[in-house]
Amino acid sequence: MDVKGKKAIVFGGTSGIGLATSIRLAALGAEVIAISRNPEKAGDVPPGITLKKCDVLDREAMQALFADCAPFDILISAATGGARAVGPFLEMDMDGYKGSFDKLWGYANVVRFGTEHMSEDGSIVLVSGAPARKSKPGQVAIGSVGGAVEALVRAVAPEIAPRRLNVVAPGTIDTPMVAAEGDSRKAIYNKATANNLIPRAGTADEVAQGIVFMVENDFVTGTTIDVDGGWLLS
Repeated sequence: MDVKGKKAIVFGGTSGIGLATSIRLAALGAEVIAISRNPEKAGDVPPGITLKKCDVLDREAMQALFADCAPFDILISAATGGARAVGPFLEMDMDGYKGSFDKLWGYANVVRFGTEHMSEDGSIVLVSGAPARKSKPGQVAIGSVGGAVEALVRAVAPEIAPRRLNVVAPGTIDTPMVAAEGDSRKAIYNKATANNLIPRAGTADEVAQGIVFMVENDFVTGTTIDVDGGWLLS
């Protein structure tokens, strides 16, 4: 797919990985609609990006937004859906564990209600995470949700062909989700990536590169690409 002149919808598109993806697509000539619950946090965005507000868990609002933006060619979701539970499973608050799956429900809504408004050669990309296949201590909820996202992609891709559906699985990425600053921030990421083959945090733009590859390559569907610094091999 040549994205120049195409219309792209990016949920979670105003921060972190989603914003980096929006910027990359716009730089390639796509018309980008970047969506989140708090679009103002994006600040000033480059030309070619329009900001809109919507919650991926609000099905009626999503259906109205898709109808308003239709037709479009590219659909991406990096929206987290909300907070995610961490810690040992046998000590976990089960409401927190259940709530972690808001990410899955949000992605399911994006695919369910967005696909019908896409072009026949459209491309959808979701974002899971390395814990889906190699969960570290305290990541049971994150790993469970990521695994469900990847299973959703493999199950739905055959149903919506010739439209393509893929997933990118990041490792530890330096994004605004970590609130710490300065030396404290560096210490968090250094500890998290110390055993990686590439011992540093990835950047949002490095993940965005993987997402754009999935969009542009017409011979890839139902597939997961890892952008994880060697997480799975460490």
